[in-house]
Amino acid sequence: MKLIDRINKSLGTNRAVMALSLARMADAMGNSILIILIPIYVAKLPHEMLPFAVPILVGILISAFGLVTSFFQPLMGALSDRLGRRKPLIIAGLAIIGISTFAFIFADQFLDLLLLRVLQAVGVALTIPASLSLMTAVTHRSTRGGSMGVYSTFRMIGFAIGPVTGGFLQVHYGFNAAFYVGAGLIFLAIIFVEIWVDEVRMEDTGDGTNRFKVFDLSLFSSGILSAASATFAMACAFSMITTLENEFNSRLDITAFGFSVAFSMLMVGRLLFQVPLGKYSDYIGRKPVILVGLILMGIATALLGEATTIEHLIILRLAQGVAAAGVAAPAFAIAADLSKRGGEGRQMSVITMGFTMGIALGPLLAGVLSISFFELPFLTIGSFCLVSAWIVYRYMPETMKGDAVIFKSPAHQKTKVCHEH
Repeated sequence: MKLIDRINKSLGTNRAVMALSLARMADAMGNSILIILIPIYVAKLPHEMLPFAVPILVGILISAFGLVTSFFQPLMGALSDRLGRRKPLIIAGLAIIGISTFAFIFADQFLDLLLLRVLQAVGVALTIPASLSLMTAVTHRSTRGGSMGVYSTFRMIGFAIGPVTGGFLQVHYGFNAAFYVGAGLIFLAIIFVEIWVDEVRMEDTGDGTNRFKVFDLSLFSSGILSAASATFAMACAFSMITTLENEFNSRLDITAFGFSVAFSMLMVGRLLFQVPLGKYSDYIGRKPVILVGLILMGIATALLGEATTIEHLIILRLAQGVAAAGVAAPAFAIAADLSKRGGEGRQMSVITMGFTMGIALGPLLAGVLSISFFELPFLTIGSFCLVSAWIVYRYMPETMKGDAVIFKSPAHQKTKVCHEH
């Protein structure tokens, strides 16, 4: 425990943040184990009721997960605000994910997998807004960027380790072993949350914020919506490349392994820079870091279509990783800074919904736009990142400056100075 306390002190976090981060890592590992297994598992199951090619069926599973998660996040965020409690919802969501992962061993046709992926998506939608709203409650504004950086970094570590673990287990021990381990990791996350995370009861403020109203427009300020725009653009930009793997392999004369190395550079960039840039946003402000991240993302994404060697692709994916690190943690932090007491779940769900929709729509947009010519999707989504940067500059307030907390943007000439409550 003393070691954990020393780590928390050096990172500017606390035990609750580390517990939620470890839980997110275990959850990400358990979920990402399935990423490498779903295509080959689908191929071995009968699917007469849906007589499509295996790649289409895999696409259906991936898209269904993303779309269901996006649809349910605002609803689950509203539920957490209405109950005023986050921890039970986090545990319930993790339990749904764990049980549905374990149930993969009983799936004997494609429709079983589709049902289980939908259940997993609901569990994720239940967990993420509650986790981030609890992160809002257990962090201080002055160190929140660093805390969000730690949370995002642990998540990325989980997603990096999970597919490798799943592939190893499937090759050496079979599918069921991988499903057992995936479910076990998620139940381990439940233990972390239960032991180390204390509930922070959100009292009714009396202003109607706690009403069970999913889309309460009073909660969705220009700052929240501009942060959602930033996470959507970021996710679109770094996920779009997955659709065009075959085209890159042909254009650059590389193998699937070469593409996978370049693809993973995004994760390397995020792992190296997520915590430093999150902490940096605690000192210079959230807005400048997000702006630079979006501009870098726009440039790197536009240039991806012009890559002529594997080295170019690696450098540009690494640049996308650094850019994503500059957007993700500060965007979550500023959304937490701007959140209203009793509305955190709904407000944070808007940010996570933007991210999830970007992951779901980025590859789809890339596939559709590339029909015209290969460079078009990169130019289009790269330009959208720059448009999102303008939206952030115009409408996102700044919440950090020195010891004071300020709310200021070019669109609002008045400056309001507040202090941490």
